[in-house]
Amino acid sequence: MVTTESTWTPSSWRTFPAGQQPEWPDESALDAAQERLSGLPPLVFAGEARALLAALGEVCERRAFLLQAGDCVESFRDVSAPAIRERLKVLLQMSAVLTYGATLPVVRVARIAGQFAKPRSSPTEVVDGREIPSFRGHVVHSDEPTVEARRPDPERMIHGYYQAASTLNLLRAFTKGGFADLTHVHTWNRQFVASSPAGQRYEALAGEIERALRFMQAIGIDLTTERTLHEVDVWTSHEGLLLPYEEALTRTDSLTGQWYDCSAHMLWIGNRTRDLDGAHVEFFSGVMNPIGVKLGPTATPDEAAALAYKLNPDRVPGRLTFVTRLGAERVEELLPLLLRAVQESGIPVVWVCDPMHGNLVRTPSGTKTRHFDAIMAELQGFFAAHRDVGTWPGGVHLEFTGDDVTECLGGSSAVLEEQLDSRYESLCDPRLNGRQSLDLAFRIAELMRAI
Repeated sequence: MVTTESTWTPSSWRTFPAGQQPEWPDESALDAAQERLSGLPPLVFAGEARALLAALGEVCERRAFLLQAGDCVESFRDVSAPAIRERLKVLLQMSAVLTYGATLPVVRVARIAGQFAKPRSSPTEVVDGREIPSFRGHVVHSDEPTVEARRPDPERMIHGYYQAASTLNLLRAFTKGGFADLTHVHTWNRQFVASSPAGQRYEALAGEIERALRFMQAIGIDLTTERTLHEVDVWTSHEGLLLPYEEALTRTDSLTGQWYDCSAHMLWIGNRTRDLDGAHVEFFSGVMNPIGVKLGPTATPDEAAALAYKLNPDRVPGRLTFVTRLGAERVEELLPLLLRAVQESGIPVVWVCDPMHGNLVRTPSGTKTRHFDAIMAELQGFFAAHRDVGTWPGGVHLEFTGDDVTECLGGSSAVLEEQLDSRYESLCDPRLNGRQSLDLAFRIAELMRAI
């Protein structure tokens, strides 16, 4: 079955196979929770999503670079102002490095205010010798390792909505209320980052930015009236995995009459749910938000071209982002094939590298981790492939935290394997800490300068 623009509705996806959905024990409770969500105010507005679309259009036209980053999976226990502020600090630091180092505008899109659900490779996992349902995110159930705690509860979607609203409120206050002011560029450097080689390099860059601002002021430019120096745009995004939640927050725009998923400015379809004839592709084909699709090693050139036709039939620059997650060892082999297939389709696409998910490994003790060198190797292969094909390496998609965790190995201030257990706090996959994130930003800026 194929729907058309005239027959698509937010519930059209229900006639298609939907992967990675929880087995809700009470359908009537799910319906009641979805009905309550559908009556709540939108979390974001259609006009904001259109502004992001325009910004991503600039990326598509080679005039900007996308930095999409944030937590692996957000926790219901971590909605405090300090936690949100520290994640924002890392994002601001990285964008300052990329903008100054590569002299390009940076489009900032955070994995925040909705990244509550996670796909899993197996429906169950073994914890302390017991087989229990795999953790699918706090919007579905608890992370406590018991069968009872892992029972899906639709009331958690309501909790997720209010947590997203609180997070958005803080994010807007920080980005528009003075915290993101470029004249405060030194204050974004946290103490545990500042002592690292990347942090010291950042301090030097911050000094250069401040000198540039003083020069502009000295020649008569009124810096107080320049909005972009004092506040920034940070858009929100998450994987649109839990379709009842996304459907309930889809609204008709009063200005255009078009449908927008008002749970976030940008949504993406995961590598496990990108089936052309699946429910996720069907749902997101009908909303007008900017949409991303993760492409792993099994994605074929024909599949990529077909997804581009399905999700961006009007060929709107910025509408569709392909996020490749191919692994350091295969990126230079596989990516050129995808790039050429989509290039030949004539459909504009923002190409972004996710160097995290294709490079997950386990230590002999079973701890999941990623090595900084493998992350960097995939990024280098991503830029090399685009250079060879003549396409634009439009951005990066990362998982990080503002906390001083020890989850990923390596970096200039190397995290060693024996240190992983000292501060391994992720609910799911390993994240870069602040030092590693800043180190990576400087190296990406160098790759960008070589384009």
